[in-house]
Amino acid sequence: MEKIKIENLSFSYDKKNEAIKNLDLTIESGKWIAVVGHNGSGKSTLAKLLVGLLVPDKGSIYIDGLLMNEENIREIRKRIGIVFQNPDNQFVGVTVKHDIAFGLENQQVPQPEMVKLIEEYSEVVGMSAYLNKEPHQLSGGQKQRVAIAGALAMNQDIMIFDEATSMLDPEGTKDITDFIIRLNKDFNKTILTITHDLEFARKADEIIVMNEGEVMFLGTPDIIFENSKILKEIDLDIPFGLQVYEAAKEDETLNKQKELVEALWEYSLNK
Repeated sequence: MEKIKIENLSFSYDKKNEAIKNLDLTIESGKWIAVVGHNGSGKSTLAKLLVGLLVPDKGSIYIDGLLMNEENIREIRKRIGIVFQNPDNQFVGVTVKHDIAFGLENQQVPQPEMVKLIEEYSEVVGMSAYLNKEPHQLSGGQKQRVAIAGALAMNQDIMIFDEATSMLDPEGTKDITDFIIRLNKDFNKTILTITHDLEFARKADEIIVMNEGEVMFLGTPDIIFENSKILKEIDLDIPFGLQVYEAAKEDETLNKQKELVEALWEYSLNK
């Protein structure tokens, strides 16, 4: 089932240089798609277009078959949420509890139901003990969890993470990565992760490689990494495991050890 459909999409910030160029893309329900590319490739612009923060110059976006326009935008935003790179830009409540409640209040959810949803989803993300905490008392990873809880409480089927791990330490990155996997597998959410980190992207079902506003390549992680030359051409850092594998292939002695080289390849794709 098509969850997101993009047809002939174009957008420019300055009406001269296109950040997105004639983009066509379909994303199926329940998939985890990683969108990768260097700075300026158009990946974050695409995320903002998908949640209606930007209006395309040309083309169409469909969410669950609904055309994104002024008439449908309110309904569409009930179905798709976004977690930004810097959680401080997204935290709107004076406490965790108020922040999770913000979207529910906008949807005019009755108070008893709202309290129940806040308790339920703060527990899901491991933040139930922090409901009365203020933003400055939370770590970056905890703020990301609050943003996720808010989206879950609103029952949004599609969740976009725009560089959501780039400002986190390794422990915070692992926590958010594990939680994204859980959202995708246990909650059947359709996930888009916008990232330049291919170590993170290889955990997805499919990877979209963007360059200069266009889809340069699309496929499963193993197919993408088999074409690592393309990634290097656009200045993306390939995962360490893949670097080791390629170095082994180029070494005459190691390349003769077929089992070792194949094991390195499997390691490079390990999720």
